[in-house]
Amino acid sequence: QVQLVESGGGLVQPGGSLRLSCAASGFTLDYYAIGWFRQAPGKEREGVSCINSRAIRQYYVESVKGRFTISRDNAKNTVYLQMNSLKPEDTAVYYCAAKRSTDYYCSVSEFSYDYWGQGTQVTVSS
Repeated sequence: QVQLVESGGGLVQPGGSLRLSCAASGFTLDYYAIGWFRQAPGKEREGVSCINSRAIRQYYVESVKGRFTISRDNAKNTVYLQMNSLKPEDTAVYYCAAKRSTDYYCSVSEFSYDYWGQGTQVTVSS
């Protein structure tokens, strides 16, 4: 059974850090680009970051540049999102998604992704 499972969310104070993990089972991530998305209450889901299948190209939405880092360990079939200097506006449910692609460029267009995780809550509050 194909599955993506996110973990690592929680409550953190502004300025704090969290590392989200996205573990795949039932398939290998080697040929998949991975995206991280988030949805805040009352807002549409937005793409945050993506990484291509070979981890040589990453993309970040402007609001997280310099604070978030996406990485992957294909041997562990896992992708990570390191989030530093967190702000209250980063509060959202974070989702990872997989898209079968070996292209150099990745995309945060959610409609192009094949598999989705169930999400993990990130709350940034004092």
